[in-house]
Amino acid sequence: MFQAFILAAGLGTRLRPLTNSLPKALVEVNGVSLLEYNINKLISFGCKHIVINIHHFSEKIIEHIANKNYNADIFISDETNQLLDTGGALLNAKNYFDFSKDILVHNVDILSKIDFNDFYNHHKAENNLATLAVSQRQTSRYLLFDNNNKLCGWENTKTNEKIISNQSDELIPFGFSGIQIIKPELIDLIENKGAFPIIPEYLKLSASYPIYSYIHSKDIWVDVGKIEAIEKAQRLLENTL
Repeated sequence: MFQAFILAAGLGTRLRPLTNSLPKALVEVNGVSLLEYNINKLISFGCKHIVINIHHFSEKIIEHIANKNYNADIFISDETNQLLDTGGALLNAKNYFDFSKDILVHNVDILSKIDFNDFYNHHKAENNLATLAVSQRQTSRYLLFDNNNKLCGWENTKTNEKIISNQSDELIPFGFSGIQIIKPELIDLIENKGAFPIIPEYLKLSASYPIYSYIHSKDIWVDVGKIEAIEKAQRLLENTL
């Protein structure tokens, strides 16, 4: 079974004023915090080893974990002194992971009905270094894949920036869902240091290692990174939280 890493350290600037007094991980949808929803979902799929990174109002997340009787071993990767972004966070948390198990990395502000067992089985069957959950949806930033679902690039349609890591006759755009499964050895392949995002690292590694997509376009999925998304999440998930 997989272990998990919940990325919960962000400042949540798009969720202000709510995040003026609490971390975005504790913003609630239908009375359940984003963090609690995702921890309980992971546990429901048999995940018993969960690492959470913290920075903004970190003491409130520590208090939340202490007050809940979660049926899992939960470890805190403390970034109180420096926010490390998604890639730096993974490196900083390295010593909390069991290197015999793959890691499901999950943004705390994502709520979904993705079947983690199906996702994990797909990742294992393909023997990928990393498998990125994606869907066909409108966004400004896309991951680009070939016909075999191999990661080939990234594009920002607002700025016209584009990075191609693998040449392909056809590049198919998908929105990244903020959820991925990686082999733990990927951590040791990252050459960057300090604070940095993870997507550029996937692009670099995709030139030499198998990094593919998991397409879940039919699943309920909500990015609760903005105030206006909370109401949308409440409607979509009101009967399932």
